[in-house]
Amino acid sequence: MLQQIHDRAKGWFAWVIIILISIPFALWGIQSYVGGGAEPVAALVNGQEITERDLDQRVQNARIQLRERLGATYDPAQFDDKRLRLEVLDEMIRETLLTDVAARMGLRVSDQELRGRILAEPAFQRDGRFDAASYEQVLKYQGLSPAMFEAQQRREIVGTQLIRAVAGSELVTQTEREQYQRLVGQQRELAWLRVPVSRFLTDEPIDDQAISAYYEANAARFEVPEQVKLDYLVLDAAALAGRTTVAEEDIRRVYDANQARFGQPERRRVRHILLTVPPDADAAAAAAVLAEIEGVRKRLADGEAFDVVAKAVSKDPGSASQGGSLGEIEKGIMDPAFEQSAFALPVGEVSEPVRSRFGYHLIEVESITPAAVKPFAEVQEQLRGEVAKQKAEALFYDLGERLPNLVYETSDSLAPAAKELGLEVQQSDWVGRKGGEGILGHPKVTAAAFSEEVLTERRNSDLIEPEKEVLQTVVLRVVDHREASARPLAEVRDEIAADLRKERAKKAAAAEAASGAEKLRGGADWAAVAGDTKVEEGGLIGRTDPKVPAQVRTLAFTLPVPPAGGASVGTATLEDGDAAIVRITKVEDGKVEPAPKPGTPDPAAMLGQLMGRQAYDAVIKDMLQRAKIERKTVKAREG
Repeated sequence: MLQQIHDRAKGWFAWVIIILISIPFALWGIQSYVGGGAEPVAALVNGQEITERDLDQRVQNARIQLRERLGATYDPAQFDDKRLRLEVLDEMIRETLLTDVAARMGLRVSDQELRGRILAEPAFQRDGRFDAASYEQVLKYQGLSPAMFEAQQRREIVGTQLIRAVAGSELVTQTEREQYQRLVGQQRELAWLRVPVSRFLTDEPIDDQAISAYYEANAARFEVPEQVKLDYLVLDAAALAGRTTVAEEDIRRVYDANQARFGQPERRRVRHILLTVPPDADAAAAAAVLAEIEGVRKRLADGEAFDVVAKAVSKDPGSASQGGSLGEIEKGIMDPAFEQSAFALPVGEVSEPVRSRFGYHLIEVESITPAAVKPFAEVQEQLRGEVAKQKAEALFYDLGERLPNLVYETSDSLAPAAKELGLEVQQSDWVGRKGGEGILGHPKVTAAAFSEEVLTERRNSDLIEPEKEVLQTVVLRVVDHREASARPLAEVRDEIAADLRKERAKKAAAAEAASGAEKLRGGADWAAVAGDTKVEEGGLIGRTDPKVPAQVRTLAFTLPVPPAGGASVGTATLEDGDAAIVRITKVEDGKVEPAPKPGTPDPAAMLGQLMGRQAYDAVIKDMLQRAKIERKTVKAREG
């Protein structure tokens, strides 16, 4: 066929082909043929676009930052993907709006200010100084170019400028300051009664119609998220240690090359007698001290015990009571003149007077421990571990250089790379977009698994380095995929029935609490309401007092101030679903301090910050209302 086309693609036939091909290109452009076109937009802010690609990148960065901040406590299941995307989009809308408003207000960030901020960032420093390599590595880890990061920093600085400009305009009057202190330090006397949900739970059957209605109203809850099954390879330096052999000659070679590392310097047990010479003493005063210590030396020569004389005359408060003993010393820790004399003396001989910056010393060496090197047997296992680690790391880098080419050359399987490098292809269970167990729970790994290249094109992923500090690399591929689907009603019927029973019990507990509260307001006492249930006497509590549940405390400070001799009563729902009746009988305002005590926070400053923040939030809210914002549909990445 190709030959026929070649033979006929001449003259008028060729021109017909060219014209037919040219018409669609002229009408729709080449983009429609190469799969291009406008990039999907997540939102428009006063005509400025926030693209889906930028939103995806920011969401991914947010997940990475959450993982780094929370460490081992990070649980992807706690962070709903759709909600996170909406929050990140809202933040990007505010940033875009701030940039627009700041430009119109004339707010600018100088290159010098931006440079100073970047240079001062600890994450970009090594040994206390800015390190360009660290800067590039951190940005690469976050998927940012220097230009993208610097633009992001400029937006943040401009936002801070706007906060300072608005917040700085707020002033706190003396009346406001005093009122703030009264409210913040306020205490309320309360008692409360728990009405447990368990009291109202029954096994009464639930109507099929109610179960079906609940199922339809809460369809998202019963959805099985989109999931994939993965094959993956893990290249781990720690695991590679088992593939290395460490011969004794390797250990011996390291030992012989590091004798200084294992050496133990000569140590001497010494004692001394010190007669101090003031730093500002003249020659005559120093000579007088020298004459005095010569007399002390004569006493020792005449047979008096060194420790007895030291206790009697030495001016060193740290050693005099110990008979002048300084214990064992090494070179490099004492005054140079003292050290020179101490390491030149034989055992048992008292030195001539030695002048140091403290005064005159008489020194005696009690014993000498010669310099030595730790024997090979003592450090052998330590060195074995070090050599094994070095060999494992060398193997890691060697395999790590070969792995990318292998998984690229055979992009539809990991088996050849595993065989070539001696690795094991591991299989996962079903994994959603929120991640799986272990290394499969890392946001970088999850993002790769659901990327277009890996999920749709079914190609091997690029190498993934989950943690910067750990020599570990992952490469994966999708072997199975299932779209999100709903669990059938039959499967969740019992679960729904249990929920409906609990909801019914919660309503009954709340009704019971409301009835009891009404009785208390009508003049009944606790005995008439509580029956056999114990009433909790909270006493006077503050706004952050942990001895009562948070919901009880919040309600207590929401209820109106009770009249003299009366009470204010309300109900709350506790965290576990139980209801509570709360009664307050007294309110005591916080103490007003005319001026803050030294070392304590200034209420005026705290209130000023709070008012400033409220003013800033009001400005942002007004800006958002005035702006033309068009949110597109945010793609839910459930799972």
